[in-house]
Amino acid sequence: MTSTLDDAYGLCESITKEQARNFYYGIRLLPAEKRGVLCAVYALARRVDDIGDGDLPQEQKVTALAELRASLSDIDSASDPVLVAVADSARRFPIPLGAFGELIDGVEMDVTGRTYDTFDELVTYCRCVAGAVGRLCLGVFGSKPHPEASKYADDLGIALQQTNILRDIREDLGNGRIYLPQADLDTFGVELALDEQGALVDKDGGLTALIEFSAARNREWYADGLRLVPLLDRRSAASCTAMSGIYRRLLDRIAATPSAVYDRRLSLSGWQKAGVAVRALAGMAA
Repeated sequence: MTSTLDDAYGLCESITKEQARNFYYGIRLLPAEKRGVLCAVYALARRVDDIGDGDLPQEQKVTALAELRASLSDIDSASDPVLVAVADSARRFPIPLGAFGELIDGVEMDVTGRTYDTFDELVTYCRCVAGAVGRLCLGVFGSKPHPEASKYADDLGIALQQTNILRDIREDLGNGRIYLPQADLDTFGVELALDEQGALVDKDGGLTALIEFSAARNREWYADGLRLVPLLDRRSAASCTAMSGIYRRLLDRIAATPSAVYDRRLSLSGWQKAGVAVRALAGMAA
């Protein structure tokens, strides 16, 4: 690689180390070449997310996403270092660059304030913002030939996003976003609201019941998505297991104590995340 390309990958790895609080524990289990490529993928995905979560007015966010989409259509001539790294990665690995367009589609749903009447509608959103990332990761991991490999990667990304949604109900509501399907809210008699201290209100235990139900459904998506792991090489399987393992532990905590998400943002400590990563690598070695 030229020094310019080295610098591009170095920037992507720096972004990933600083901002991928959960994923980097799994990414660093990969061999150097795959680690650099997955950091490039993450850095670009993060840029898309940052546009959606930033402070720009809605119209400017839509414009910024459109400009990024246009840049992807001519990525080989890009001078932006993150795009340079992604373009080089796509020349060396079968990375489905179209998945970045799906990610942009999902973030546009956030920007326009879309809500979801049914769980199937929510799955469509999750497939864009997280399933697409799962398929991008699969392009880096590689897998044994299997007709369902891409679906498993998609399902695992959707599983992780459902965990994010349950963890962030309070924070999202404070930002004017509701991801829980209206049909589920109606079934459990839940009208999402915050009290004067900014904590979620759980009237008559409906929200607790809804979270428990959603967590059980979420586990089924993990079960489907983790069928990908036996199709991966040892290091890629360890990386995938570590990344998903951190979120599964979060889901276990949410399911055990739904009220834990009412007034805070749950997370694992650095030591806990490292422990998940070490066990993932040890398990693949065994």
